[in-house]
Amino acid sequence: MAILKYQLRAQRILGRIFASVLKYDLFTLSWIDSSVEILKLGGGAGSWHVPSNVLSSESICYCFGCGEDISFDLSLIAHYGCHVYAYDPTERAIQYVKSTTSGVKEYHFSDIGIWNEDTTLKFYSPSDARNVSHSALNLQQTNTYFEAPVKRLSSLMAANGHDHIDLLKIDVEGAEYKVVQSIVEDEIPIGVLCMEFDECFGPQDFGYMRRIVSTARSLKSLGFRISHSTGNGNLTFVHASVS
Repeated sequence: MAILKYQLRAQRILGRIFASVLKYDLFTLSWIDSSVEILKLGGGAGSWHVPSNVLSSESICYCFGCGEDISFDLSLIAHYGCHVYAYDPTERAIQYVKSTTSGVKEYHFSDIGIWNEDTTLKFYSPSDARNVSHSALNLQQTNTYFEAPVKRLSSLMAANGHDHIDLLKIDVEGAEYKVVQSIVEDEIPIGVLCMEFDECFGPQDFGYMRRIVSTARSLKSLGFRISHSTGNGNLTFVHASVS
């Protein structure tokens, strides 16, 4: 695993250079479409990049993985005046969101996780207790966990009365593969997808590239293209129907 750790570190360093200079993402092995005008929303590690002319006050935005930084979610509301539906089953995240969003009527939060079926999962603790993110895939190979309900994206949308999503943010500690699988199977109409591939930081094994590339290709088959990449696993996909 030590070799894998150094390999990833080098890949992230080179990835940032390739993304900014060559407009090529080293993790998904994809070219970045730099013709899309990009707007950065949120602060610090909680920021994401979105197309500047796609969203509006009528947009439906879903954000999975709140942690203790929802600056992006709140920036969406402040900039566009849209409604945000946010989900995170982690206790620290629940307490943080409740204390941060009191009185924000456009923010709708539920303590439910996202998966490819409606069930209950174990969420494993991070190796560093200072971190808030827990993983259903147990990316950091720890022994402590909590259990929480999870839902398929289409189930949550049905409960909310939505037949499409204008923006979907996924930062779910490895569960993104299952979520994308369900999106492809259900053919969910999505305009913008902001997603972190968490294996760029905590891989399960040397097969991380195969999983990342396969997931990116499945999104391309739906009509998505990459419009922004940080070069280290955070990407913004834009569907052809909205650009």
